[in-house]
Amino acid sequence: MKRTTVAWLAVAAVLSLIVAYQVVDAAGERADWYIAQADAPVVAPGADVMAGIELIPARIRSYDYRRAAFGEAWDDNNDAPGGHNGCDTRNDILNRDLVDKVFVAIKRCPDAVASGTLHDPYTNATVAFVRGNQVGASVQIDHIVPLALAWDLGARDWTDAMRLRFANDPANLLAVQGQANQDKSDGEPAVWMPPNHAFWCQYSVQFIAVLRGYALSVDEASAGTLREAAATCPTG
Repeated sequence: MKRTTVAWLAVAAVLSLIVAYQVVDAAGERADWYIAQADAPVVAPGADVMAGIELIPARIRSYDYRRAAFGEAWDDNNDAPGGHNGCDTRNDILNRDLVDKVFVAIKRCPDAVASGTLHDPYTNATVAFVRGNQVGASVQIDHIVPLALAWDLGARDWTDAMRLRFANDPANLLAVQGQANQDKSDGEPAVWMPPNHAFWCQYSVQFIAVLRGYALSVDEASAGTLREAAATCPTG
């Protein structure tokens, strides 16, 4: 598979949480993207982190969004570390992002997280996770670029396969505190940013990477917020 040149890698090295992942390019073709581990993204001095991303005056909220357009949540056709292993995307992301884990075998997933600890990037809280219908909700899997937002920014015109891929792309997923995920809902950066300001650098760089990788536009107010957040990154 031909490796796509990733222009923004000259701008930043991204989240230590995500070592390797795949997204799609503007043509809808899967492209390999490798992101080196780093303590924090490093932004080149004077770089415009929004370069190449289409700006629109404002988000126009549509009323035809439906979660089912992005496929069944979740599937096992993802590229999280150890993906295609019988575990769905949610279980893969819990395994990737939690620490102090205890595992249990469920259905086709031999290594589902039964319990663990999340150091939540959105709030800087330490959250205990225990699998279960109620207690498990303390940790949720967030789409960094929310599905409903992506729909408004261009995903409505994608194929079903591309939307399914987006919904299960580890590059767009984080395990986070449940309440923070609920507070964010489908808010764009101009409306919601993580309460933990120390995470703004990583959040903005990852948000921008997903926009660019999927050729999504963004509203001007959110572009300004993302630029300000990226400005908190170390330079080099």
